[in-house]
Amino acid sequence: MIVSHIVAAGEHNEIGKQNQLLWRLPNDLKFFKNTTWGMPVIMGRKTYESIAGEPLPGRINIVVTQNTGFHPNNEKVRVATSIEQAIVMAGETDCKEVFIAGGGEIYKQSLPLTHRIYLTRVVHSFPEAEIFYPEIRDTEWKRIHHLDFPADEKHAWAYRFETWER
Repeated sequence: MIVSHIVAAGEHNEIGKQNQLLWRLPNDLKFFKNTTWGMPVIMGRKTYESIAGEPLPGRINIVVTQNTGFHPNNEKVRVATSIEQAIVMAGETDCKEVFIAGGGEIYKQSLPLTHRIYLTRVVHSFPEAEIFYPEIRDTEWKRIHHLDFPADEKHAWAYRFETWER
């Protein structure tokens, strides 16, 4: 099974502030939905709560938390106490790929276990950011695909879809 990150980040790896994204890019949301549809998606508790505490439809939702008092109150959501346990749970679904969807600490912890990164690079700097994606080192990763898009009436900033592999 391929373990992948799926993330949008600014020019300096910014991904959020106060548990929210720093931008709204409709094409990135479509890309996320189309790429992860039907697959397990692993996220931290704060990320899960940031999406209104509702599971992503059409996907197996696995929330990683060390908070033993956390109960999602939804039978469609599975809870794991570690990234490793979440990946095992995802593998039990017989899927070909599992997607790790944040937040910052979950990305950091799981990067050594990751085979692929789907990165939407937002071509802008966000100095207000508080949450960051780990550095993608050229010595460990190779960009195998990219596709650039200009800013337009629905997208305030230019952006680029990139795929990285070890």
